[in-house]
Formats: sequence, C-alpha cells, structure tokens
Amino acid sequence: MRLVSFNAGRVGRVDGDHVVDLTPLLDCSDGYSSVSSMRRLISQWSQLGHRAGAFDGPRYALNEVTPQAPIPDPSKILAAPVNYADHQAEMKVNAQVSSLGLFLKAPSSVIGPAGTVRLPYFDRRFDQEGELAVVVGQPAFQLQEDPLAAVFGYTGLLDITMRGGEDRSTRKSFATFTPLGPWIVTPDEFGDPDSVDLVCAVNGRIRQQANTRDLIWNVARLVQYASWISPLQPGDIITTGTPAGVDEILDGDDITLELSGLGAPLRVTVVSDGAVRSHTTGSGRGPQPPAGSRTGMRT
Repeated sequence: MRLVSFNAGRVGRVDGDHVVDLTPLLDCSDGYSSVSSMRRLISQWSQLGHRAGAFDGPRYALNEVTPQAPIPDPSKILAAPVNYADHQAEMKVNAQVSSLGLFLKAPSSVIGPAGTVRLPYFDRRFDQEGELAVVVGQPAFQLQEDPLAAVFGYTGLLDITMRGGEDRSTRKSFATFTPLGPWIVTPDEFGDPDSVDLVCAVNGRIRQQANTRDLIWNVARLVQYASWISPLQPGDIITTGTPAGVDEILDGDDITLELSGLGAPLRVTVVSDGAVRSHTTGSGRGPQPPAGSRTGMRT
C-alpha cells in the first residue's frame, strides 16, 4: 500500500491516479492527537490496517492535492554515515558505519515532495545525498530477532549536506535539509529492501546510481542497531546512507531521487536567496569530498 500525507494534515491511500482519504478512520483520543495524521495512522495500524486497503473514503485526483512530507514530525531521524564502500572510497576516509555508528538529524529539517531546499550560506559547499529511508512501525527497543518486523514501510530521503569540519548533525540539520517522500510504501508492496535500485539526478543528469545490495550494513542490521541506541517509536526514520556520486548543488537546481518499489520520484528544487556568510569556520576541514563537476561555479 502507498500512503501519502496531503492537504495540510490529511492522510490517504494512493489508488492509481487518485488519493483515498483515510483521515476519517483515525482515532484522535488515543494519546496521539498532538502528532501528525500519518503518525497516528502508523500507531493505530494494527487495528486499522485491514480496513485501510478497502476503505471507500473521499477521493481526490492525485495531481490536484498538495503533497506533504509523509511524516512531517518524526520524533527522531537516525542516519547511517559511510554505508557504501564506493562512497567511502570517494571521500577517502578510513572509517565507515561499523565504527561510526549512527548520527541524528534534526526533525525540523524535514520537508516534503516538491519542496524547496534553502542553502543558508553563500561561502560553503552543499551536496546532495540520495538514500532509502526506513519508517518505524511500532515501539522497539534492543531488538534481538527479526528487526524488519518493526518496519512500517519505506520512503525516499535526500540528506542535504554542508561540507566541512563541523559535526555531522550540524552540517545535515539545517532547515529544509531532509526532503522526504513522495509517500510511504508498506513492505508487502515495496519488496526486498536489500535489492533496491537508487538513481539520483540533478537537472536531469544522473549523479548517483546504486543498489542497496551494496550497503555495508543492510537494512535489518541498521534497524536492529538503531533500536539499541534509543527506543524507537512509530514514525521514526532510519536512513541507510548514500552511495558514490555526491556533488555540489547550487541555486536553481532540481534534484530527483528514484527508488525501485516507490513508484514515483522525490523531486525538490534548490534556492540560495537570503544566504549569508557562514557562522562557523569549518570550511576546508573534515573529510574532503571529490572535486565534483561544479567547482568554482558559486557566485
């Protein structure tokens, strides 16, 4: 099933070129009334899942609704650094996920499909990183067996990154730096998370092309490890890392991420209006990304 957040707080099932509104199914008296409709749906899925597929609620043309981030308010985003060997090679670093663990991205950095990435500084380099993201479906802590049973579904994620020596959580948590979407696909429809084709393009030119079979830590291992860091909650996001092909993004760029199993791409645009000089001095420090194809193009 493909599940979408739309029209300022509603949640629905994608049915061909329409969205069936599932919001009337939700119980807002279960302690989740202060969170998004999608997080409520996920928390109530054991009671509602069998009804959601057949529910005949209001229908809207898919191309006429306003899409939102599938989960606009995750309680946390746990992200995998250096989880593809080819990305490790292009960054020329010795460490990878098995020694680095996971890092946190600010939930306030989330935006939805067709959103706008806003670059905060004019004197720093920012790169795109396309990734498969996991949506947690139930409370989980210190999982021992079958970690994929805790997965509600999968979505696309762009981990927008400022290069430099600052902490990862700082460089990747600016407002608008975590585009999500276009929707969540449940495991029964998505297929094997360890055999997902990933293609990320900027202005129509492919930069990243990989398959999740090449992950250093696969999805199950990432979910299990994440559950040992912090108790997982419905709607939490675990992102799996990016392959080689990171490169600079600039004002006016269009970024597209396609994942087999999703059925539609995640698209965002990039702007730099209002950018100021960087507040920190980390430029030129930390792991150095490849020179890329756009060195010297910033103004």
